[in-house]
Amino acid sequence: MLFTDVIRRKRDGGTLGADEIRFFVDGLADESIPAEQVSALAMAIFLNGMTFEEAATLTIGMANSGKVLEWDADALGGPVVDKHSTGGVGDKVSFILAPIMAACGCYVPMISGRGLGHTGGTTDKAEAIPGYNATPDLDTFRQVVEKTGCAIIGQTPDLAPADRRFYAIRDVTGTVESIPLITASILSKKIAAGLHGLVMDVKVGNGAFMETADDARALAQSIIRTAGEAGLRTHAVLTDMNEVLGTTAGNALEIAESIRFLRGDAREARLEEVTLSLCAEMLVVAGQDADRAAARARCDEALSSGRAAEAFARMVAALGGPTDIIDRYDAHLAKAKVVRPVLASGVVGAVNARAVGNAIIELGGGRKRVGEMLDLSVGFSDIARVGTKLDSGTPMAVIHAASEADAERAEQDLLAAVTLVDSSPPPQPVIHDILTG
Repeated sequence: MLFTDVIRRKRDGGTLGADEIRFFVDGLADESIPAEQVSALAMAIFLNGMTFEEAATLTIGMANSGKVLEWDADALGGPVVDKHSTGGVGDKVSFILAPIMAACGCYVPMISGRGLGHTGGTTDKAEAIPGYNATPDLDTFRQVVEKTGCAIIGQTPDLAPADRRFYAIRDVTGTVESIPLITASILSKKIAAGLHGLVMDVKVGNGAFMETADDARALAQSIIRTAGEAGLRTHAVLTDMNEVLGTTAGNALEIAESIRFLRGDAREARLEEVTLSLCAEMLVVAGQDADRAAARARCDEALSSGRAAEAFARMVAALGGPTDIIDRYDAHLAKAKVVRPVLASGVVGAVNARAVGNAIIELGGGRKRVGEMLDLSVGFSDIARVGTKLDSGTPMAVIHAASEADAERAEQDLLAAVTLVDSSPPPQPVIHDILTG
């Protein structure tokens, strides 16, 4: 079979057969299909779409391109569940959610991704913790999950290797915002992780890949239906991404905010609502609670008691990070050379979150090319949310940059991304919908 024929078929709007998709998956995994041909097919799929059957075949094929984990819930003493976000700006939910779930008696083997387009990557953020091994071997991964209740890692060469390569190529070829490709990428990793239940955080808004509620709902339904084909019970929560989530955006900065949240030092309201809503839904999908209010109360207690912070500390230490990360995170996380506020007058009326994400890429906190090294210290902190009145004492944000020139460019990018008005706009909901299939 010639792969150019596969590209032509999809380029011309045709439907790929199961044998052609398997040929593609095999070529991704063993790298026999060159990157330029992979990107050509990705663009053809982006432009012409895939049928449900095509997407399901691609998903299951990529999941089975490497090892597939199996977990015994009875032996563990709790269900194996996970959450996955479709990608946003300032989305550090995983680092708070996974330890909360561990403190609730669940097991979370979270296989995350690196930055994709304008969105930050959970794996990149994890690597901002000195010594943290985000790509352990599978035996270590399994042991950490069993010992601490959670482990947040990146894709290893053993798990869904076809998706690992496809993901990196899509990141830099403008082919990210495709419902079938997003579905296949997410679920191939989750199926390979051997989950008993999954909750999707489907972002909707100007900082999400799905900017409208209809598109986000279509993606959620695609994921739920495709997951069902693989026997994976999945719910989806549609959450707002029309501004940065939390008060920071940038790898080390987001880790610091996550730890402050777990410690109870500061909990931004939108971040708290998204995190606890997802945690509650995970208990529901895992069959631990039928009532969302009761599930939410359990999660809140795991957080307020400090047990979630302890679970985070155990996970970090078990994966090679500092044993005192909760108490001395500020001494361990990288700091940028230039730190300065962005001052303006007025009320924050709207934020282009995608533009903020792109500004972080320009600072060096995200990738322009496959495999590019990141500056994990850069980004924005103290980000003012919509409705905030700005003045000399309340900045729009604080820039963390490697140089004055970078900081100057970031300031202009940020000022262009924020719309200032005279009075506060009406508040918008952060949870748009919950879909259960």
